[in-house]
Amino acid sequence: ELTLHIGLGTFRSIDVEDLSKHKMDAEYFRIPEITAQMVNGAKDSGRKVCAVGTTSMRSIESAVSATGKLKSAEGWTNLFVYPPFEFSIANCMITNFHLPKSSLMIMVSAFGGTELMAEAYKVAAKKKYKFFSYGDAMLIL
Repeated sequence: ELTLHIGLGTFRSIDVEDLSKHKMDAEYFRIPEITAQMVNGAKDSGRKVCAVGTTSMRSIESAVSATGKLKSAEGWTNLFVYPPFEFSIANCMITNFHLPKSSLMIMVSAFGGTELMAEAYKVAAKKKYKFFSYGDAMLIL
């Protein structure tokens, strides 16, 4: 279990060409010690760690120790994940099909690769999948 209180900034469209210039609004998150222990145990034993949602991914990537482990943490994060980004915790993710020019779409592209995500979105549009936060979802391995 973890908590991230999503703000409007998560859904704000990206209006800069240079992604390093985009500023995320800070969002409050909390990762309990038991969660960190469970995730690290899974990683240590070679099991998959699946982030369910981009908000979960933002939380866990905001709480990475110097040794690449998940640490318990509580506070505010304004982490903006964009390519290239070296993910430390999860090695798979379940997420919705997000709208273009959103921080969520940028994160998904950083995780799954820009080309693979472009192809997945073409297929989703062709098959009339539902987009946005209450739409269809995908598993990225």
